[in-house]
Amino acid sequence: MSIIQEISEYLQKGRAKNVKQLVQQALDEQLDPKEILNDGLLQGMMIVGTKFKNNEVFVPEVLVAARAMNAGLAVLEPKLVEVGNEPVGKAVIGTVQGDLHDIGKNLVVMMLKGAGFEIYDLGVDVAPSAFVDKAEEVGADIICMSALLTTTMPKMQDCVETLKERNLRDKYIVMVGGAPVNDSFAKQIGADYYTPDAATAAEVAKKAVTEK
Repeated sequence: MSIIQEISEYLQKGRAKNVKQLVQQALDEQLDPKEILNDGLLQGMMIVGTKFKNNEVFVPEVLVAARAMNAGLAVLEPKLVEVGNEPVGKAVIGTVQGDLHDIGKNLVVMMLKGAGFEIYDLGVDVAPSAFVDKAEEVGADIICMSALLTTTMPKMQDCVETLKERNLRDKYIVMVGGAPVNDSFAKQIGADYYTPDAATAAEVAKKAVTEK
């Protein structure tokens, strides 16, 4: 098995220490940092994402795999900067104002990282204008909002309205998700996409940015 395949395998098992060592070894052997990223780390995380979507693995397995991916990324990132690796896109993400749930959001963050996005995570209880301000500041492609309480869902609409007021609605892809959110709600508030889970969110985001 090649070292890149090993990185993918160990990542899927959530073995952060092994992933870190193997990424370093691959760099010492002068392997292409982009190849290590795409065919090792991201490939492994996408497999975990697909298994998660098919209920073959669950949240704890995804979290340990993501931790292993982050351990590998920490070693790899300086090299990626040197070779000028461009992210797929930039995403601003957060849980909307009044809502303090973050497990779902954190899973989406990990899956988006796994799909090659640069992430700006605003955390929880994020005001509608804060999403827009951050997106403008970093030149984001996507604004992702999560809500777990039905009472906080209207804040998603407030964010869309804020974009319209500032004449920025066409500039960003708006994605929404969370337990009480569904497709008809997304359409009703004028969001671009609703996805039922983190793995689908990453796939949709990647496709949306490529087609933008």
